[in-house]
Amino acid sequence: MSTRTQYLIGVVLLSLVDMVIPFPILGTILVYVMLRKPPWFRNATEEIYKNR
Repeated sequence: MSTRTQYLIGVVLLSLVDMVIPFPILGTILVYVMLRKPPWFRNATEEIYKNR
């Protein structure tokens, strides 16, 4: 399974959890990524796009 597919499955699972629990998990992660710019996000983005 490609990295892109794994991250897509992860986002879909988080979306499902986000619908069940009334706390916006994806929104919180998005704000964290925008404010902190963590290295894991940059690495994940590079991993996804290096195969193109």
